[in-house]
Amino acid sequence: MARELNSALTGARIERVNQPEKDMLLLLLRNNGKNYKLILSASPSFARAHLTEASFVNPLNAPMFCMLMRKHLTGGRLNAVRQLSGDRVLLLEIEAQDELGVMHPYQLYLEAMGRHSNLTLVRDGRIIDAIRHVTEDMSRVRQALPGLEFILPPAQDKIAPEDATAENLFTKLNGGAGRVDKLLSNSISGLSAIAARELCLRMTGGETTELDAAHLPELCEKLAAYLQKLPEMAPPMLLRGEDGIPADVFPHLYLSYPPERQQAMPTLSAALDAFYDGRDRRDRMQQRSASLRKLLKAHIERNEKKLALQLEELRNAERSEEYRVMGELLNANLYQIPRGADTVTLDNYYDGQPLRIPLDVRFSPAQNAQRYFKRYQKARAAARLAGEQKEKTLRELSVLEEALVDLDSCETEEDLADIRRVLREEGLMKPTAAERKKQPKSQRNSSPMRFAAPDGTPISVGKNALQNERLTMGAHGDDVWLHAKDMPGSHVIIHTEGREASDETLLCALKLASWYSKGKGATVPVDVTLRRYVKKPSGTPAGFVTFTHQKNYIITVTEGEILQIQSIK
Repeated sequence: MARELNSALTGARIERVNQPEKDMLLLLLRNNGKNYKLILSASPSFARAHLTEASFVNPLNAPMFCMLMRKHLTGGRLNAVRQLSGDRVLLLEIEAQDELGVMHPYQLYLEAMGRHSNLTLVRDGRIIDAIRHVTEDMSRVRQALPGLEFILPPAQDKIAPEDATAENLFTKLNGGAGRVDKLLSNSISGLSAIAARELCLRMTGGETTELDAAHLPELCEKLAAYLQKLPEMAPPMLLRGEDGIPADVFPHLYLSYPPERQQAMPTLSAALDAFYDGRDRRDRMQQRSASLRKLLKAHIERNEKKLALQLEELRNAERSEEYRVMGELLNANLYQIPRGADTVTLDNYYDGQPLRIPLDVRFSPAQNAQRYFKRYQKARAAARLAGEQKEKTLRELSVLEEALVDLDSCETEEDLADIRRVLREEGLMKPTAAERKKQPKSQRNSSPMRFAAPDGTPISVGKNALQNERLTMGAHGDDVWLHAKDMPGSHVIIHTEGREASDETLLCALKLASWYSKGKGATVPVDVTLRRYVKKPSGTPAGFVTFTHQKNYIITVTEGEILQIQSIK
């Protein structure tokens, strides 16, 4: 990647600096008449650097780190991109003017080291700022705070690939024993376990071969030759799993994996873009939505318990007519009932069968009759109330379950804000202090997902209830509307522009409606009708509609099939 970036960006001018995520910097550069977007991510899970075609939503107010980077780097020139000592450290050498117009050399270091990942701007050996501050309490070895001297990570006792001569390798490996892949991983910097096994396969014919000391000189010669020609080995490969989902990125074809699962990519950046983009966004959104997801699950569990009690009350209330009949029979037969009896059997003139009626010995027969009439009235009132409460609980459950499904489709903060807004409008969630302070006009509307069918027909997919409503109500009458049957899910619109949707387009939309629903990954029935037959009843929650003239299709889809549908940014 350092070679690729150095080749494409040497001499590039830094036009803009953005910080779409708290641990990610996005440099917008121009070089030789072309625009580039360079991701520098210090994410603990997805630290990386590469050029990207992806779009990012920037916060309305730029973070302080971003403002500082803009001050020092905007208008600067990127002179070189280098990897340091074969380690996971990338150095960007930049020259830029200060506020007085004096040129200064800057060093921007990206350390891609898991939870220790960081992005640090240095001038004259001192840290200007780091995207992740590290105090002495956090690390006694290296701190990352403005004004401190910048110290590189401790050097590993390994050979950098560019320094790996046959003599150096022989000195390092001589006397070693065990599996060659592990010896290589412990001796050459920058080797993952997968890369070490690939090297072992290429050098010895097996992925986990034991070291043969007699053939060590020959192994070192082959290894040095391989590492020297590595920059010329192309193209980069995107490894896909059996389900078609990107699983890894290789610098060239790996013999240790089936070639049919490796897709040649034009650049390493393109491969990393395909591998990381969706994965990184999902991971970040899961972190941001974790508290909301927990809240939704707690509300759903509480409402399910409430619904069970309400249904039990309704079942009990079904005996109300029995209480009325008992009261009437007692009133009609007061003269036959001896005082102090604890039970009496009377002929039920409604069905002609004898009916056994329990009595309270503390009360007279007439008082027992009145007690049954009161129980009848109470049971009727309870049934009426329980019925009303049941409808309210079912409505809340519908909104909550829809919101829980919508969380899986969220891509931006605006998408999350839409879900919270629906919950607030239904009285299921209170606004946070930050949301109460936020000005309505400063909130951006979220946008639905957009895809292109094989014939180019645009298809829109709502990501939450508000988007579903805006999307459906804003569509043309001749557009095709789809929704998973009897379950929470996205509204899907095929924008036909007056034409009839082809079978391929309909199948594409059916897959999307199935995947973006509660039934994701299972066999899902999907309703399909024209938009003109979809209505929104007044007073119903956001996204709730009724429809007629529908056809029903049954479909099962995998994530790999969804990834093959072209997304429109």
